[in-house]
Amino acid sequence: MPCLLVLALFLWGGNRKILRIACTSSIVKSAKHTRRHGHITAESVTAPLGCIHAAFIFVMTMYTQLYNRLSFGWNTVKIDMSAARRDPLPIIPFGLAAFAATLFALGLALGTTIAVGMLFFIQMKIILRNKTSIESWIEEKAKDRIQYYQLDEVFVFPYDMGSRWKNFKQVFTWSGVPEGDGLAWPVRKDCHPYSLTIEQLKQKADKRVRSVRYRVIEDYSGACCPLNKGIKTFFTSPCTEEPRIRLQKGEFILATRGLRYWLYGDKILDDASVEGVSRIRGWFPRNCVEKCPCDAETDQAPEGEKKNR
Repeated sequence: MPCLLVLALFLWGGNRKILRIACTSSIVKSAKHTRRHGHITAESVTAPLGCIHAAFIFVMTMYTQLYNRLSFGWNTVKIDMSAARRDPLPIIPFGLAAFAATLFALGLALGTTIAVGMLFFIQMKIILRNKTSIESWIEEKAKDRIQYYQLDEVFVFPYDMGSRWKNFKQVFTWSGVPEGDGLAWPVRKDCHPYSLTIEQLKQKADKRVRSVRYRVIEDYSGACCPLNKGIKTFFTSPCTEEPRIRLQKGEFILATRGLRYWLYGDKILDDASVEGVSRIRGWFPRNCVEKCPCDAETDQAPEGEKKNR
């Protein structure tokens, strides 16, 4: 029973740590070089080890207690949870409630081991590649842009030192303080600190060129999972925190990317729009809009549409 209390306190106090680990894997480069990143990664190792130790204790406890309560007949095997049938008697009472609580705690320990263990592998992948999830997405779009336009250039990620060991040493140092100050970080010799920024500006310009103009043909309330736009639209709603935008018939939108049944874009605002609102962008159902046939920008598909199909 004391193990149950220790595990409960660990899980209650570790939820915030686990949340920090999950958030760290998908935020900007500055979080990778903070003082806590190495500590958080170390915690993602010790947490599964502690849960494995607790799971071993729970399994051995249930095995020992159940074995002492077994009784064999000619044709049956019975388990009496009221008292042990062999000496020595158990020091701690172990009834049906204790068995259920131990089994529940075993499930928590195994679940935490799997969840935090997966987060550890994600963190180590980020550290060894010296690349966050957002930066991986930027690099993928850079390769797509070069391939799409068949350019004679090669995008080199500036923060990858070319060796996993060198990337590892940037986070785990003898002093415990990672290299960099959160504003400036070491880069490759053939790159400069603004290589990634320049590539992002190129991608922004390319997105404006490849955007497609649509005209709204059906009103849309902005619901996350609309029931009146079709079953497929309802079940394929994008799993993202990006907003949905409300549409009215006759409005125009520039779509920059999309899925099979959803599009993402910016609403084209006119002079009658609400003052102080510069941009209105978000997801909307594809069946609520149609391409403008007279628009020259319709020759290109929204960015990511072909890929998501």
